Amino acid sequence: MTPIKTIEAAVLRSRLQRGEALNMIDVREDEEVALGMIPGAKHIPMNEIPERLQEIEPAEETIFICRSGYRSERVCEYLQHLGRDNAVNLEGGMLSWTELESED
Repeated sequence: MTPIKTIEAAVLRSRLQRGEALNMIDVREDEEVALGMIPGAKHIPMNEIPERLQEIEPAEETIFICRSGYRSERVCEYLQHLGRDNAVNLEGGMLSWTELESED
């Protein structure tokens, strides 16, 4: 299996600040996203990914986000098994994103 592509929070933030239009999907549960999401991310809980595949553009890079990076990595692996190789995992998930934001 090919290693899962990853992106660091700082790189993601700089791409967003440059105005890049990115596909981002937050796979956390409803109560988790209620605490905050990365602006522009779409919410699809992890357990809904299989039935909502049509909402994930197979030809474009999509960055997956969860709390720590574990669940989103599992989603990336699942998509890779389906032959979709444009899934990217946010390293450290929202924990690393929040830590980055608190440094400002």
